[in-house]
Amino acid sequence: MTDRKQAPFAFEGLDRVLHEKARLGILTSLADYREGLSFSELRDLCGLTDGNLSRHVQILEEARLIEVTKGFEGRRPHTSCKLTQAGRQRFDDYLAVLEQVLRRARGDTASIGVRSKKGKPA
Repeated sequence: MTDRKQAPFAFEGLDRVLHEKARLGILTSLADYREGLSFSELRDLCGLTDGNLSRHVQILEEARLIEVTKGFEGRRPHTSCKLTQAGRQRFDDYLAVLEQVLRRARGDTASIGVRSKKGKPA
């Protein structure tokens, strides 16, 4: 791991499992719908194909970020996805790091002791 004082812009907290565009969309959707979403609702919200969504859901499930429930509604198969408690916490932690990225990108570097381009503390 990188020393934060030597590399304050390394953003070690940007979790690679969450940082992928499709998975970020899935997690954001599930964070908004605490009761969970059906596979088709999630597919439509994220603009993914069935196969693409299936693979990303599998990765998130293996990481224990989401819970997948399979069953039937009448005679039709029904799959739903829901954030786990650990997934919600990991997503919240990830968002906190993203907020740091935004603050630093907007020039709020004084809190981390970085000098401005002119050599003065920012």
